[in-house]
Amino acid sequence: MTIAKNVNTVPLEEIDVSQPERFHQDTWRPWFARLRSEAPVHYLKNSANGPFWSVTSHELIKEVDTNHKVFSSEKGGISIVDLIPVDGQMQGKNFISMDEPDHQKQRKAVAPSVAPKNLRELEPLIRKNVRDILDHLPLDQPFNWVERVSIELTARMLATLLDFPYEDRHKLVHWSDITTAVPEVTGETGIDMKARYDELMQCAAAFYQLWTAKVGQPPSFDLISMLQNNPDTARMNEDPELFLGNLLLLIVGGNDTTRNSISGGVLALNQYPDQYQKLRDNPSLIPNMVAEMVRWQTPVIHMRRTALQDYVLGGQQIKQGDKVIMWYLSGNRDTHVFKDPDKLIIDRPNARAHVAFGFGVHRCMGNRLAEMQLRVLWEEIMLRFHKVEVIGDVERLPNNFIRGIKDVPVRLRPL
Repeated sequence: MTIAKNVNTVPLEEIDVSQPERFHQDTWRPWFARLRSEAPVHYLKNSANGPFWSVTSHELIKEVDTNHKVFSSEKGGISIVDLIPVDGQMQGKNFISMDEPDHQKQRKAVAPSVAPKNLRELEPLIRKNVRDILDHLPLDQPFNWVERVSIELTARMLATLLDFPYEDRHKLVHWSDITTAVPEVTGETGIDMKARYDELMQCAAAFYQLWTAKVGQPPSFDLISMLQNNPDTARMNEDPELFLGNLLLLIVGGNDTTRNSISGGVLALNQYPDQYQKLRDNPSLIPNMVAEMVRWQTPVIHMRRTALQDYVLGGQQIKQGDKVIMWYLSGNRDTHVFKDPDKLIIDRPNARAHVAFGFGVHRCMGNRLAEMQLRVLWEEIMLRFHKVEVIGDVERLPNNFIRGIKDVPVRLRPL
């Protein structure tokens, strides 16, 4: 293969795993495999996003992610991108980009929304939505699974969690998409950043209106009400940067993990038909399969930290101020942890050892909700269809932060 030849001939010090086309073309595997083998802590001096360290092994990713006193989320943000402030434009700040103790104060305000009791109460609503979506899909006719299922289910749940107008639910998915669409992430230079900013301001305006409408109302289940009724976030609307940043975080967090795992799961089962048959033979494997699908897809490709002090990681000297990138996608392909890691194995005994949700204090708050949506979806799929069959080329997004899928052409084969 040409890509393998390129991987082996490029000097180690020049390998750049952040190039968006690697994810657009789905050619990232051998590049990360070489880094895990030869330089699991790898320094790249020059890239579109400046110099950075790549951390690619499962063990060392966990070491960085759990050491929040040395590796800061707040200092440089959570993305490989160094955003340059534009005069007069809000950049947004949120609790995932905060260090302790501020991070925990903000996070606790919305954490009750995904507490076990609330998840149990949400499950019947999720199942109702899933059934409605699946029952209105065409049989034996081609359609885009991403549009009709992945996005639709995600949009409905986001609207519910945020108490956002149901008829405008697809705006939430759109705002999530443009939040991560910047040239340094996508590699696309034609992005109209002014238009992007204007749309994010529309998002802020919509949620200011929603916030105002809820002032003085009795506490309710939705995230806006929870923020209003927590002392640490009750006046969040008075800080425009914090208000916009936290709302975008909740939208992106609620959208990308579930949506792209739904799409990736269908791809994986088609790529490994023996596993699809294993699922038909034993649907009780669905809960474990969900964890394996999240590992296999890894919706969030990387997270960034900035070193607050000198630190030796994997035998390499990290300097204070250095940009450190944890490549979760690579960690979830580490052969020291996962046997045959590129394959979906729905009964994989250690599927939950994945780092797709992060590790440590910043571990994804909504991971159980995402898993529940995937579990319910596949429970209902198996009651209706013999196979969700991929029938054409898949279109992926050029993005080095979110492992996004735009089009999965499928045909449903009934039982």
